[in-house]
Amino acid sequence: MHGYSKILPFVLSSVAIVAVPEIAAQTERGAEVVKISCTSCHGPGILGAPKLGVAEDWKERRAKGLDELVKRTIEGFNQMPPRGGNVNLSDADLRAAVEFILAGLDKHAETPAPAVAERPATVVEAKPAPKPTQRKQPVNNFNRLMKPASKRNPPPAADGIHDPQNAGTTILQHPKEAFSPMPKSNSGNRVDWVKALDAGDLNPRFVLDDPSKTAVTLDLNIVREVKGSMPDVVYPHKQHTEWLDCSNCHPAIFIPKKGANNISMAAILLGEKCGVCHGKVAFPVAECRKCHSKNKPKQ
Repeated sequence: MHGYSKILPFVLSSVAIVAVPEIAAQTERGAEVVKISCTSCHGPGILGAPKLGVAEDWKERRAKGLDELVKRTIEGFNQMPPRGGNVNLSDADLRAAVEFILAGLDKHAETPAPAVAERPATVVEAKPAPKPTQRKQPVNNFNRLMKPASKRNPPPAADGIHDPQNAGTTILQHPKEAFSPMPKSNSGNRVDWVKALDAGDLNPRFVLDDPSKTAVTLDLNIVREVKGSMPDVVYPHKQHTEWLDCSNCHPAIFIPKKGANNISMAAILLGEKCGVCHGKVAFPVAECRKCHSKNKPKQ
């Protein structure tokens, strides 16, 4: 019995010595994965991603448990693609990354705020306030095309399109009044026009002077496989033909033949192919998941 009492502490200490390097290696791997694959979105909080080090952002997600968070990371969740967009990461890599992020939250919460030394009170002689100077509006504003909420959908007389001197302009309905009951979106005039049409909030005329005419819709989805981990593109004819005639797109923009259209993001950003409308009169290319909506099969 005395022999076992001497051996047992040695065994336990050996196990601890072996475990410490493994934990350290796992933590180091987690930090590496977070730096390479997670920081770009979770750092600034892009598309609603919880920010690194902000415990409040992770509160609800953390309540689901570690295994559920790892599962979402592997399979994808909301705007996050499967495996964070990096198919080369193993399940163990992703678990290490999640554990590293959660450990960082605990470390951040435990760090006490630095003590502020009290400064002796000083008597400052009152001086007259300086005259306000009129600041000039800088010529190069940050994203000058991004209008604040107060300036979106202005009345016709102030939109820069209609002639404010024309008497007919003043009788037109204000967009904010017309759009207020419609489903909201994050771009353009802040209306989700597809949902609005499905909900019956508007009824576009197929023929201007004949309300009895209806559009011939084509319920056909075209799937375009894309490289990398980005979800494949699904082009729905139904939502387009409810608004447009076939001749709006074919054959000038898209040749109606399989394999005949070379479509790329570069071409779209230059205003070609899908870019003929999207970013001008339809939602912009920044709404990635509206087009890239079909997740790739799990490997």
